Amino acid sequence: MSALNKKQNKRSNALVLIEAAIVAYVAYLANFVVITITGEKFNSEHLYFNVATFTVLILISALSVGLYEAKLRETFRGIIRRIFVSVALSYFVMEVLTSTFLFDWRLHTYYLPVASALIIISIVLLRYFSNRLGLLGLGKNRILVIGAGDRASIIERRMRREVDRMGFELVGFVPIPGDDRENGIQYEKLVHVKIDENFRNYVADNDIEEIVIACDQRRGTLPIDVLFDLRVRGVEVVDLLDFMERETGQIVVNLIYPSWVIYSNGFNTQNYLRDTLEYLFNALLASFVLFFAWPFMLVTAFLIYFDDGRRTGSSVFYKQERVGLNGKMFKIIKFRSMRADAEKDGAKWAVKNDTRVTRLGHFMRKYRVDELPQLLNVFRGEMAFIGPRPERPEFVEQLITEIPYYNQRHNVKPGLAGWAQLNYPYGASVEDSMEKLKFDLYYVKHQSLLLDLLILIRTVEVVLFGKGR
Repeated sequence: MSALNKKQNKRSNALVLIEAAIVAYVAYLANFVVITITGEKFNSEHLYFNVATFTVLILISALSVGLYEAKLRETFRGIIRRIFVSVALSYFVMEVLTSTFLFDWRLHTYYLPVASALIIISIVLLRYFSNRLGLLGLGKNRILVIGAGDRASIIERRMRREVDRMGFELVGFVPIPGDDRENGIQYEKLVHVKIDENFRNYVADNDIEEIVIACDQRRGTLPIDVLFDLRVRGVEVVDLLDFMERETGQIVVNLIYPSWVIYSNGFNTQNYLRDTLEYLFNALLASFVLFFAWPFMLVTAFLIYFDDGRRTGSSVFYKQERVGLNGKMFKIIKFRSMRADAEKDGAKWAVKNDTRVTRLGHFMRKYRVDELPQLLNVFRGEMAFIGPRPERPEFVEQLITEIPYYNQRHNVKPGLAGWAQLNYPYGASVEDSMEKLKFDLYYVKHQSLLLDLLILIRTVEVVLFGKGR
């Protein structure tokens, strides 16, 4: 394991241990707050069980929403929101457990609300001081970028904000022969140092922990022996594509070259066993959602009918051809959120504040209610819960010709929710599709149960806070 990864893991592990101790201690102190309020004492054995179970649930939920990711890109307000969601999920599970299966172990009614409130306050304070004041003694990683041309400038353009650089300190950019300086770095610090034998001394003297290769011309410009020696000494040497992928959670499509795809990790192929298990998981999850959602779906159907369906004679559902796994066509099913004549002039991109959307449609889109009928597509095996959103064939034909690697997003099943939707919600042009593809390819490359779980929980957060389109 590289020195950089060890340092990142050390920070994450330290944070997990500290928060576990704080959560357990605060959950224990909540007992005395409730005793002060009610005068009722608890059985010690029951108290310890509740403290331990609640602590474990909160840690698992926090892990699921990404609070322990070494490269979490989030504002402090966003971190607070994730803390609230993780504690709320744990509260719900704990309430279910102690109200049904473990009723004899249940503490006073006030215990969970008091413990949850105190835990949220405690974790928020810890995160504030650790993130804002640089506690834990682990600091940021110091990086140096080799190259100051067009490729390197993507760091300057895409990572301008402080929140984009939370995990590292950028020492500067080293211009080398062959760089397109006209379209290169404009405002960042340039480091004029030759990459020769003395380069090792510069790296050591400035505590450089990672070197990013971002030059426009590699052949004949990079001294491989110097970089090899630095790598052996524990300095991380990464390609610009890998750096951007790690820091931003997307793949920079316009910078991809074929050899990177061939040699990089990820892009695992599907197999029969995985496909079967994936379908069973999605079908089970769809059944669970349908069990709770069918009353809302029934009410929504009636509302659409009385809103304009009865007047226009249009169906409450909207069926449309989409491109699915391996380019196979299927009919997607949604609640109709647009006027019946929305596409009388042909297919159009959906845009923010679309005038074709009905009054009820705005509400349905905001809380994703219009997507619920797609549970039927999941049961049919045409869609999964998590995956790139399926696009219309009219647009796919255009996008394949204009955007490199666009067709690779069809290597997995389309989904009800996706990584791109969480990070880039609107797609009203070819340029927007390019941006969303960067996140879609990241998902295709890194798809796993844990990533699916993170996307699922964050999607629930979007729905609960009404942050959808």
